Amino acid sequence: MSDTDRIATLEQQVADLAQRITVREDELDVRKLQYLYGYLIDKCLYNETVDLFTDDGEVRFFGGVWRGKEGIRRLYVERFQKRFTYGNNGPIDGFLLEHPQMQDIIDIQPDGVTALGRARSMMQAGRHKDYVGSEPHLQARQWWEGGIYENTYTKVDGIWRIQILNYMPQWHADFETGWANTPHEYVPFPKVTYPTDPTGPDALIEDHWLWPTHKLVPFHMKHPVTGKEIVAERWQGDADRAVAKQTKAAAEAGA
Repeated sequence: MSDTDRIATLEQQVADLAQRITVREDELDVRKLQYLYGYLIDKCLYNETVDLFTDDGEVRFFGGVWRGKEGIRRLYVERFQKRFTYGNNGPIDGFLLEHPQMQDIIDIQPDGVTALGRARSMMQAGRHKDYVGSEPHLQARQWWEGGIYENTYTKVDGIWRIQILNYMPQWHADFETGWANTPHEYVPFPKVTYPTDPTGPDALIEDHWLWPTHKLVPFHMKHPVTGKEIVAERWQGDADRAVAKQTKAAAEAGA
């Protein structure tokens, strides 16, 4: 091998290593971004949470879509902050909202400025009996929540931001009775959009579901070994039960 060939080979190796390091650093930066989201939500720092998003970002949450910075602020500040902390940007005594981020899988896309991520949260939340308010949602309560993220991130001016926060709660449970007794639609889905609902979503998501309905949240990536899409079968018994439920609901609506 000539000196020219050896230099060309070394240059290619350096370029390949630089690219791999850039991808790994981007994965770490996106992971830190998502973890920070959890820490900010923990302490009800909703203004800072909004700042994590791109200007054209969106949040898909509990059957609704909040679009753009205006919509995202409407969700976190006008809805969550006023509902949970009386409008205070930060934690208040007696209110718990632990929001750990776990099992994250980050995939940097070939363009180098887009990332897709899947992660899990298992939240513990509640309000202490000595800090209740007059409204129903301010009463003493303690519950569990488990959910899956399938998010999109964008690098803007060298800084990773959340483009789409797609959080799909999977299950809820009262601390006392557990998930075997969770009522359907434990948290009511939004039924009205903005501006009819001043803090409502810009659009509604069809086919949203909660435990005890149990489906697969689609993976953004293919199986790493087979290269195939990761698809779950729908058990026929569940499908029959769902049809029977819809038929009953339609009959009751028409009665």
